[in-house]
Amino acid sequence: MPNIERFIRLTTMCLSVFLTMLAARAAHAQGEGPVAVSASANAVEAAPGGDFVVAVTLDHREGWHTHTNDPKIPRSWGDFEAIPTEIEVVSGAGISVGPLQWPKPHFISMDLAGTGRPEKYGVFAGKATAFIPVKVNPTASGQAHLNIRIAFQACDDSTCVKKRVQELQVNVPISAAAVAAKNVADFAGFEASVFATGTFTGVPETRDATPPKPAVAQAAPGTFFGIPLPRGAGLLAVLILFLLAAAGGLILNLTPCVLPVIPLKVMALSQHAGSPGRTLYLGAWMAAGVIAFWVGIGIPVIVWSSFGDPSRIFGIWWVTFGLGVIITLLALGLMGLFSLSLPQTVYMLNPKADTAPGSFLFGMMTAVLGLPCFGFVAGALLAAAATLPKLVTLIVFAGIGAGMALPYLVLALRPAWINKIPRTGPASDLVKQVMGLLLVAAGLYFVGSGLVGLVADKPYLGRLLHWWAAALCGVIASLWLVWRTYTITKSTARRAVFSVLGLGIAVGGVWFVNDLTESAKASRWVPWTPAAFEQARSEGKVVVVDFTAEWCINCKGLESRVLSKDPARTAFNAKDVVLLVVDYTGENPSGEDFQRTLNRTGIPLLAVFGPGTSGPWLANAYTGDQVVAAMGQARGPQTVSK
Repeated sequence: MPNIERFIRLTTMCLSVFLTMLAARAAHAQGEGPVAVSASANAVEAAPGGDFVVAVTLDHREGWHTHTNDPKIPRSWGDFEAIPTEIEVVSGAGISVGPLQWPKPHFISMDLAGTGRPEKYGVFAGKATAFIPVKVNPTASGQAHLNIRIAFQACDDSTCVKKRVQELQVNVPISAAAVAAKNVADFAGFEASVFATGTFTGVPETRDATPPKPAVAQAAPGTFFGIPLPRGAGLLAVLILFLLAAAGGLILNLTPCVLPVIPLKVMALSQHAGSPGRTLYLGAWMAAGVIAFWVGIGIPVIVWSSFGDPSRIFGIWWVTFGLGVIITLLALGLMGLFSLSLPQTVYMLNPKADTAPGSFLFGMMTAVLGLPCFGFVAGALLAAAATLPKLVTLIVFAGIGAGMALPYLVLALRPAWINKIPRTGPASDLVKQVMGLLLVAAGLYFVGSGLVGLVADKPYLGRLLHWWAAALCGVIASLWLVWRTYTITKSTARRAVFSVLGLGIAVGGVWFVNDLTESAKASRWVPWTPAAFEQARSEGKVVVVDFTAEWCINCKGLESRVLSKDPARTAFNAKDVVLLVVDYTGENPSGEDFQRTLNRTGIPLLAVFGPGTSGPWLANAYTGDQVVAAMGQARGPQTVSK
C-alpha cells in the first residue's frame, strides 16, 4: 500500500506540473499585439509568363493605428518624429517584383501640440492592405518565393508601443496549368495597370535556381498545447497523440473525485453480472460510456473551430485573466477551502448497471461525476485541440476517454484487484493539496498572462495594477458588508445605513483609482535622468520634477487632485515645459543624490526649474494655482519675435 500511495503522489504531481507547463506554452503562443500582420497571394498557382499579386494586410485592433509609409506631420507639431511603416521584399529566382501599392490613409484628428485645435493626420487603421505585383518569367519553374519584412509602430489615442518587425514568406507554385484565383475580395483595391506601366526588378532566372534563404521558418506544423507535431508523419503522429491522450486520461483516474469511486463502480458491475464473463461484458459497455462522454466533449470543439481559430481568444486579456481566476478558485476548492459539487439532480441520476445500455449510462455518469476535479482539463483541451484537424480532435478526446476507461475494463476482468486500490485517507488528502497548489500556480500564470496582455495594450496601467487590486478588495469587502448586514439584522434602518456605507466604499475606491488611471493615460511625465534634466535646462525649458513613489498615498493624492487637473494640466501642455519624475518605488540612488542637492528629504516634493529664477521653487504641498505661478516665474520675462 505505501508503494501505491507514493506512486499516486508522484504521478499526480507530474500530471499537474505537465498540465501547468503545457498551459503556459499554449497561452504564451497565443500572445498578440494590437496589429495582426498577414500575407497571401491571389493565385494558387502561377503560370510561366503570367503574373500574380501578394496582399500584405495590417489588421488593426479597434482604436489602434499605425503611421503611414510617408507620415505627413502637421507643422504645429514641431519636431515630432513618426516611425513610418516599411515593407521590404526579397524575391527569388525567376520572378520580378513591381512597385508597391500602399493603402490609402485614414485621417484622424489629434491635438498633439496642445493648442486646442485638433489637426487631421493620416494613418493606417482598420484592415489596411498593401499590394505587391509579381511577374513570372516565361521559362520559370518550381516555385515563386518572396520574403517580406514589415516594420511598423502601433498607437492608440494616447499610447504608442515599441516598433515591431515581422517577417513573412509567400510561396506560389509555378505550373503550366491555368492560374487559380482565390481571395478575390481581398484584392479589390489593386490597380492592375501596374503590370503594363510599372518597372519590375528581380533575380535573374537559372535552370538550377534555388530558392532564397527563408527570412523565417516555413509555416509551423500543427500543435497540441503549443507542442509542434511531426511533419508528414500521418498515422504515426495520430497514434502518438492518441497514446499521449490515453496516458493523460489514465492519470486523471488518480484525482480524488474519481479514485475512491472506481472500486465501488466495478463492485456494482460484479454484483449485477453474476459471472466473470457477464462482468467483463458489462465492464466493456461501461468503458464505452466513459469514452462516449469525452467524445461528446470533443464535438463542440469541432463546431467551434469551424468559425475560425478559437485559440485566438487568448489574445483577449480578460478571457485569459478570467480563466486564471476560475482555475485558481477550482484549486482552492480542491484543497478544501470550499466544497465543489455538481447540482443534486446530477447525483440523483443512478442508472442500473445490469444491462448493456444501463452500463453504458453508468460509465457516462462516472465520467460526469469526476468533473469537479478535472473539469479544467476539458476546458483547456477545448482551445488546445481546436487547432487540429476535426478527425484528429475526436481521436484525442477518444484517447482521453480510453485511458480513463481502462481501469474499469481491467478490474472487470480481474475483480480481485479491487482490494489493491487505495480509498480515501491521508494519501488522498495529500494528492488534493499537491494538485491544488500546482493548479494555483497554473491559475496565477493565466492571471499574470492576462494582466501582461492588458498592460501591452495600455502600458500606463503597469504601475496602477496594485491600485486596481486594492479597489477590487474594497468592492468585495463592501458586498460582504451589505450581504452580511441583510443576514444578521432585519432592521430596515440598519440595512439602509450599511448598504449606503458599503456602496460608498466601493464607488469611492473605484472612482479614485479610475481617476488615477485617466491621469496616467494622458500623462506626459517621463522618468528623470541626469541627462534628460541637463538637456532640458540647457535648452531653457521650464522643468517640473515630481519626487514620488507608488507607495506614497499623499503623492498620489496630489497627482490626482492637482497635477492632473486644470490649471496645472493645461500649463503642463506648453511646448517649453518638460515634466520629469523621480520615482522612489524601488531603489533610485541617482534620484536621491539629486534631491540631496536641493537640501530636501522626504516625499511628496515638487520642484520647478527655469531660466527666470536662480534656484528652484520647492513645495511638499501645493495647489494648481501655486504650481502655475511658479512656472510663470521660472519662465521669466517673455520676448516676442517678429
